[in-house]
Amino acid sequence: MSKTRKHVSRRSFLKTGAVSAAAFSIVPGHVVGADGQTPPSEKLNIAGIGVGGMGRGNIGACRKENIVALCDVDSAYAGRTFDAYPQAKRYTDYRVMLEKQKDIAGVVIATPDHTHAVITLAAMQLGKHVFCQKPLTHTVLEAHKIAEAARASKVQTQMGNQGHSSESIRMVREWIQSGSIGDVKQVHAWTDRPDKGPWYANFAARDLPQDFPPVPDTLDWDLWLGPAQDRKYSPAYHPFKWRAWLDFGTGALGDMGCHILDPACWGLDLVNPSSIIAEVKHHKPELKGKAYPIAATVTYEFPQRGKLCPLTLKWHDGVYQVPRPPMLEEGRNLPASGAVIYGEKETILHGSHGAGGARIIPEDRMKNFQQPEKTIPRVKDGHMGDWLRACKDGNPASSNFAEYAGQLTEMVLLGVAAQRVPAVKLNWNAERLEFDNEEANKHLHTPYRKGWSLG
Repeated sequence: MSKTRKHVSRRSFLKTGAVSAAAFSIVPGHVVGADGQTPPSEKLNIAGIGVGGMGRGNIGACRKENIVALCDVDSAYAGRTFDAYPQAKRYTDYRVMLEKQKDIAGVVIATPDHTHAVITLAAMQLGKHVFCQKPLTHTVLEAHKIAEAARASKVQTQMGNQGHSSESIRMVREWIQSGSIGDVKQVHAWTDRPDKGPWYANFAARDLPQDFPPVPDTLDWDLWLGPAQDRKYSPAYHPFKWRAWLDFGTGALGDMGCHILDPACWGLDLVNPSSIIAEVKHHKPELKGKAYPIAATVTYEFPQRGKLCPLTLKWHDGVYQVPRPPMLEEGRNLPASGAVIYGEKETILHGSHGAGGARIIPEDRMKNFQQPEKTIPRVKDGHMGDWLRACKDGNPASSNFAEYAGQLTEMVLLGVAAQRVPAVKLNWNAERLEFDNEEANKHLHTPYRKGWSLG
């Protein structure tokens, strides 16, 4: 197929099943008040989809609202959450829930990555406010489409990168945007995942699946697969271990990058890289093309962005260790996950979620650092509270899909796609939504199995 036809095909994907602005213009009456917003005095009717893992905590953060429906394909895995909210109606299929239960105002989605996009768009199409765990989608093109749909909708959205509502990330953005640390030309970010600590089993596959027992009676395996291609059930996939596999998760970069890269991306307006190159190491050769690498280094190059100078961002995970900052005090360790932002005047070191523990290094520079004026509004009630507030007053949440989370996810997942074509410099065309490499373009989206579509 010619390059032109492939370009048309990708554009067709973005249009297929897309919901026009007109389709979003009518929002169900139970969602809004007389002025077009949910009255702040009313409690929201909240539903959870995927409530056995992270979803349990997410629903717990909504406990002051009305928890009216809970949906999970595995009733045993979700059992504790089901039991905690006996008044909520229980469902296995989110499509049935959304069709039958008309009183839902907002949906909290914490399913595996590969089902985020289809569930999110289905909820938005019905005028539901949506909180979706990070990464917002499984693929680059899904992220682009979800952001487009959110911009056309009247619903309030939030991605589950909790640190984006923190004080520390606002402080770091103010340090950067005020010019207090000078021009930034280099950022290094890292995590010890996937090959260290208790997270190994979640992010790193040791072998191809060997165990294929009968599907548990409590699990609807077909619904768990969703748009992914059909295969036998294996405990190597569910529960907990799906992040390691290409068809279900997004690896260490896709998962942790939405936390760790968030401060640099927001503070330095990092949206569309000009090029990306990845180096990877696989645990075993037979896992290549099936599972994420045991370690990766991904180098993003960003062009001039307004007054911000060109910048190199390097992501390191697993055994590819981040270079130790030369100004860091002897005996002081780097956090297991974090980033170093090198400014011409000052250097910032921070931890994982939302620039946790952010400091100017070395510490004597922090003690003498002149804090710039606070110019960014602070979030009062945490990340979930920020979304609930947005649902009620109509002012967008901090990491909403349309203005921020879609772009952050898209940028992060470009690096995930680059890992599929290692050691090749890939130039990115943001307008055409494609690399200059046809093999890499195949990994911008994963085809859905028959019966599933985005729309």
